[in-house]
Amino acid sequence: MQKRPNAVTFKGNPLTLVGPQLKAGDKAPGFACLSGLDVVGLDKTPAKARLFSVVPSLDTPVCNQQTHKFDEALGAYKDKLACYTISLDLPFAQKRFCTAENITNMQTLSDVHNHSFGQNYGVLIEGLPLALLSRAVFVVDRDGVITHAEYVPEVGSHPNYESALAAIQAIAG
Repeated sequence: MQKRPNAVTFKGNPLTLVGPQLKAGDKAPGFACLSGLDVVGLDKTPAKARLFSVVPSLDTPVCNQQTHKFDEALGAYKDKLACYTISLDLPFAQKRFCTAENITNMQTLSDVHNHSFGQNYGVLIEGLPLALLSRAVFVVDRDGVITHAEYVPEVGSHPNYESALAAIQAIAG
């Protein structure tokens, strides 16, 4: 498996990411994540535009804000876009978070099953005492091609929301 040393930082400390650095034009890789106790892969997501908002943990302030921002901004695209927040949080914690925070437009996927999303999308952080995903945003079109990929350089920082929303507008608007 490919490793990318110093690919991101967390509080200024360099971290290694496992997996490739994907870019616009790449075919979106498959994965096996949990939605509740069901295994869901790219092939089980609707054949329409998809947003994958990747966060380290929903129970942290920036991840919470990122999930709320996309949840609020993407409600108008319900019929044209499938929206997912992906983390290594357990599915039960993800469900609790969404219920408590009234998240209605974002579905959650847990990569705790086998870390395949993290490895295939190049966002699995190596070397921490607890497995986490690095913050990133991917927009995938109905044909399974990535049209936007952002790896946030500092894990504790926000993604470029405007850029992601423009990519969504371009394919789902």
